[in-house]
Amino acid sequence: MNESEIRLKSEFFQRDTVLVAQELLGKTLVRRFSNGDIRRYRITETEAYCGQMDLACHSSKGQTKRTEVMFQPGGLVYVYLIYGMYWLLNFVTEDQKSASAVLIRGIEGYNGPGKLGRELQLDQSFYGENLEISNRLWIEDAEPISNFKSTPRIGIDYAGEPWVSKKWRFITEIKQ
Repeated sequence: MNESEIRLKSEFFQRDTVLVAQELLGKTLVRRFSNGDIRRYRITETEAYCGQMDLACHSSKGQTKRTEVMFQPGGLVYVYLIYGMYWLLNFVTEDQKSASAVLIRGIEGYNGPGKLGRELQLDQSFYGENLEISNRLWIEDAEPISNFKSTPRIGIDYAGEPWVSKKWRFITEIKQ
């Protein structure tokens, strides 16, 4: 099977955000680095952010220069910088104007979105990257993971209820 047969298409991301977050578990995140090295990582933790009504989602403040890509059809990369040093990786989901995304919180060997961003050498240039055609970042299909746990999302106390209690964080039972 060649790469184009196992690479996830945009349609995978253009579905319900919570379902996409769950189904990304166990998939293979592939990164081609500038020196030509290709590394594959199994996705172990995700969080769903479900559009403008979700007060924990960046798009809840409306369309801005930062969130513009979230208002595009699913299958694009949304990266943003936190603490002036960590680029966090998100995949836009659902249809145009949904403004939803899945945060990739962990990959095998790297727990936490900041560590993941550093390992992948992410930067602003990934903003808006199309996962279906990118030559430096994509997702490959893998066997579905049915063993995972759901917990509340992390670091969103500002959003208040019911958003802080939504169990939209998904973690595989894979040993780290």
